[in-house]
Amino acid sequence: MAAPSDVQTAQSSASRTTKLAVVGAGAVGSTLAFAALTRGSARTIALLDVNRAKVDAEVLDLQHGLMFTSQAHVIGSDDVAVCEGADVVVVTAGAKQKPGQSRTDLAEATIGLMRKILPGLVDAAPDATYVMVTNPVDVVTYAALKISGLPRERLFGSGTVLDSSRLRVVLAERCGVAVGNVHAYIAGEHGDSEIALWSSASIGGVPLLDWEPVGGAKPIDAAVRAEVHHEVVDSAYRIIAGKGATNYAVGLAATRIIEAVLQDERRIMPVSSLLDDYYGIGDVCLSVPSLVDRRGVTDNVRVPMSDDELAGLRASAASVQAVQRRFGF
Repeated sequence: MAAPSDVQTAQSSASRTTKLAVVGAGAVGSTLAFAALTRGSARTIALLDVNRAKVDAEVLDLQHGLMFTSQAHVIGSDDVAVCEGADVVVVTAGAKQKPGQSRTDLAEATIGLMRKILPGLVDAAPDATYVMVTNPVDVVTYAALKISGLPRERLFGSGTVLDSSRLRVVLAERCGVAVGNVHAYIAGEHGDSEIALWSSASIGGVPLLDWEPVGGAKPIDAAVRAEVHHEVVDSAYRIIAGKGATNYAVGLAATRIIEAVLQDERRIMPVSSLLDDYYGIGDVCLSVPSLVDRRGVTDNVRVPMSDDELAGLRASAASVQAVQRRFGF
């Protein structure tokens, strides 16, 4: 019997019924579900939240838009059984970040919540890939790995995917080019110690450090790069101060990660995963460019780094590990 062709395999994968479970129907979870529905990310979208009235209302609101989306099924409950058979489980539930509060201040309450909900989730969806989208995401991802016992490939955090998008948006504005022409990563902690990987960044195929301004834009010199980095790091605090939460961009970023898993894209994304001798860094969850496919995070890409960038990444790792130790990990 002949082996199936690549085309047949791709068609079979594309036609496979997929299920996404979203844990937490708050601002991020409900926005993520909406983004996944409008993008056609999964055939079934399941919402889980302890607030039954809230989850029922969100499901009903989403269902009323099904005429305008690709074929989908939206369900929800306060019972973890709604997650059974999920291919991807995205955890957005956690303590809400208040204005002026750092991400690490959130850790204790959120880790306590993970101890309560993860065992039941793993029982309901033992074969799923788990994506943590709750802050502080690096510490929570490390704790979730320890609590769940899942392999590092199948449980990881959204990391700096959103931060990298913020970086590309700001650079595109400064350079006067389309966002899609900018390729640059934020690495390290999803938080105050994150770093920009300037030495591997490029615009339209030109290394960022060699970029010559076009259309009257200013040079991207060291001072401008420092401004850009500060704007990226500070952006979440500005949004929270203005409207209480970040939800649109993180919902889109998480949906893009979900699609990389469900569609087996083998996409390189700066997600937060457990590192093992990444430039000498290990036993910590940090964001570095990583290969994401149906199996989860299958490899970390060793991108070129300057001495300053590598020192910054190591300092970021030490900062996250200090928080881990504070909570007994």
